[in-house]
Amino acid sequence: MSPSSTPEDDIWSEWLLHRRHADDPQWEPAAQQRIERCADRVLDNAHLAPGMRLLDVGTGDGLVGLRAIARIGFTLQVQMTGVSARMLRHTGQRAAELGVRRQCRFLHCGADRLEGVGDETVDVVTTRAVLTYVANKKRALREFLRVLKPGGRISLCEPIFQDDALSTRALKTLLDSRPTDALHPFMPLLHRWKAAQYPDTAEKIRKSPIANYSERDLVRVAQGAGFAELHLELHIDVIPSPIPNWEAFLNSSPHPLAPPPSIILAEQFSVEERYLFESVMRPLIEDPRSLTTERTAYLTARKPTC
Repeated sequence: MSPSSTPEDDIWSEWLLHRRHADDPQWEPAAQQRIERCADRVLDNAHLAPGMRLLDVGTGDGLVGLRAIARIGFTLQVQMTGVSARMLRHTGQRAAELGVRRQCRFLHCGADRLEGVGDETVDVVTTRAVLTYVANKKRALREFLRVLKPGGRISLCEPIFQDDALSTRALKTLLDSRPTDALHPFMPLLHRWKAAQYPDTAEKIRKSPIANYSERDLVRVAQGAGFAELHLELHIDVIPSPIPNWEAFLNSSPHPLAPPPSIILAEQFSVEERYLFESVMRPLIEDPRSLTTERTAYLTARKPTC
């Protein structure tokens, strides 16, 4: 846990409130701006209008739902769901502070079982990095279809981690095919770190909800669930690394299911291995020319009217 964590934290609140930006005051504003741009694209694609009902699934810190209210005004009704009770309380407090609590309803449920949401009662369903963590994505999309009114719309934003898993698997394959003394001693450490955050075998990838699908699979599953007029845009952004320093790297993770390097190094590395890992990685992390690649899928579709 980070220094500001509490015993009631779960992996979702821990990541959203702390590990996403490592509690780093230099990193947090830049991270917030980037996710706000994603949220705005979701809302642009949602085509909301006054008087509508929005269901923001896996609302997290409420970014999409609360920005929707700011855009549309007091006639928009927003239901926000989540599996983290702490994050729902956190978002409820934010809504109260903004004076929009009466427009919001909070439901403690998963994306694949939207308990408390009636059939054909909402106009738009949104997500931002939610289906990625759902094992049964088809069941979740069928739930979205169930609660939407005929002609209702989904606007989804999901990270695509499959390439990260495939590169981790390729690294393991390389290590398994070479004698140990033929490799730089850093290579097994690199694999150990990456394998703690992404699956590294075909079987693990098949079983991993974050890695066993691509953007094309999202389209296929949504179509199979019954949606029509599907459109998907894959954004691949090669950008300067947002990680400002070594300490932030140690205390951050790329997604909620991944432990931060500080925990991986403490639990899986010897003192000597930690020293070697830092001696190679730290100059790369702190190099201002360092780059990172983000892959994000934006999917829209409609529920047929008949």
